Amino acid sequence: MIPQKNQFSEVDEWDEPEEVIRVYSKEEIVALRQSDATKYRALSPWKIILAQVLITAISMVFWSIFGEPVGVSLYTQSAFLGGLISVLPTALFLVRLELAKKSQRLNPGRFLAALVSGEFIKIAVTLMLFIGIAYYVPGVLWVPLLVTYLLALKCVWLVWLWR
Repeated sequence: MIPQKNQFSEVDEWDEPEEVIRVYSKEEIVALRQSDATKYRALSPWKIILAQVLITAISMVFWSIFGEPVGVSLYTQSAFLGGLISVLPTALFLVRLELAKKSQRLNPGRFLAALVSGEFIKIAVTLMLFIGIAYYVPGVLWVPLLVTYLLALKCVWLVWLWR
């Protein structure tokens, strides 16, 4: 049996109307933020840097207590380097974005270019720090370094709670 050409309905389920999304003007956004400032508070990226520094300090204290020997040791120094690998590239990225915001000729294309170049700088500096520490810091302990690095990377979640 040969199938009929018009056996399916004309209306396709993909042709359903899409949900209408309302675009707010800048004035409406400002009015919304002013109406309920606690609900629409902006998240400062510099709080992320502060949280990363605090997490690094807490991790250094932890490794200085539970590392051998107790006190400032190679465990503490390795934890510091792990925090440095996280904090320094993030700070450079934020400085790049702040410089782009202060530019006289800021438009969406230039800001996107600053965002992409800042992310490239962040990745390149992170890789250079990891490679530099691997080559030039003798006896670095990778467990404290990587644990502190990962904790500092994930402290963005703490900043969301801090809001």
